[in-house]
Amino acid sequence: MSKYICDVCGWVYEEEVGLPEKGIAAGTKFSELPDDFECVLCGVGKENFTKEE
Repeated sequence: MSKYICDVCGWVYEEEVGLPEKGIAAGTKFSELPDDFECVLCGVGKENFTKEE
């Protein structure tokens, strides 16, 4: 599973963990997140995330 880092604030979305407090189950791929998904810290959209290499 991958991790995606917010380019603005550095918050990390981990596919393995998901975001249960927002109703996103563990194992949810970044590509499966809703189009209106926003960084939980700074509020930017999915287009501002980069896959961790």
